[in-house]
Amino acid sequence: MASKVVVIIATGEKKKARTGIVYAKNACAHNWLDEVKIVFFGPAETLIVEDEELSRLARETARECECLACKAISDREGISNQIEELGINVKYVGSVTSNLIKNGYVPMVW
Repeated sequence: MASKVVVIIATGEKKKARTGIVYAKNACAHNWLDEVKIVFFGPAETLIVEDEELSRLARETARECECLACKAISDREGISNQIEELGINVKYVGSVTSNLIKNGYVPMVW
């Protein structure tokens, strides 16, 4: 059985978001699992745009892993373009996340 995880980073707390991003980045870079996908959601979307350290980490992570951010939220907050500049795909992620879980991805939520 393949080891697959979807890392959902939704927190507005910097320390928690950093922990989730670093875990996801390392899981991808070091092939800890067969498949890793990252979804930035809610308050975390604003954090990765406004916080310099988290912006850098998110950009680096997007080079290693498939990263998505919620379009509904980023459009509402007016930050979709800034998220895309980090190399993160901006999409409606509700059905995407649900389908990943249906297809055996284990959700890790930060």
